[in-house]
Amino acid sequence: MSRSDLVLRDGRVLPKTCFQLSFSRGGGPGGQNVNKTETKVDLRLDLAAAESVLGASDVARIREVLKARLDGDGFVQIISSEHRSQFMNYEAAMARMQGLLATALVRRAKRRKTKPTWGSQQRRVEGKRHRSEIKRGRQGTDGS
Repeated sequence: MSRSDLVLRDGRVLPKTCFQLSFSRGGGPGGQNVNKTETKVDLRLDLAAAESVLGASDVARIREVLKARLDGDGFVQIISSEHRSQFMNYEAAMARMQGLLATALVRRAKRRKTKPTWGSQQRRVEGKRHRSEIKRGRQGTDGS
C-alpha cells in the first residue's frame, strides 16, 4: 500500500491506479503565487477500475448516491483549491473523497414494523376519554 492509496473506513484499499490526478492554476489564496504554480487539484475516481475492489453492488450504490458528482465519463470528481500548496490540496481532495465514499456506502437499517404496546394503547384511549369529558362539560344543561 503506497501513500497515494485510499483506505476506506471498512478497511478496503483503493489503489492509486483507480484515480486520475491533474493539476492546474487555481484561484483562491496565494497572491501572485497562484499565477505561476499549479496548485488546484482535480481528483477523479474511475468507478470501473474500482469495481474490482468494491464490487458491483457498491459501485452501483456510489453511482446512485453521488450522481451529482459524476463527470461525463462516469468518474467521481473532486476539485480542491482552498490551500496554497499543491500537496495540501491533494490531501484535502483525498480526505473529501474518503468522506464521500464512506457516506455513500452506509447501509440504512430496514425499519421493522412494530405494534403499539398495551400501555400506549391504554394511554391513548384514556386521553380520548378525557377530551370527551372536557367537551361534554362545555355543553349546556338544557341540551342547547
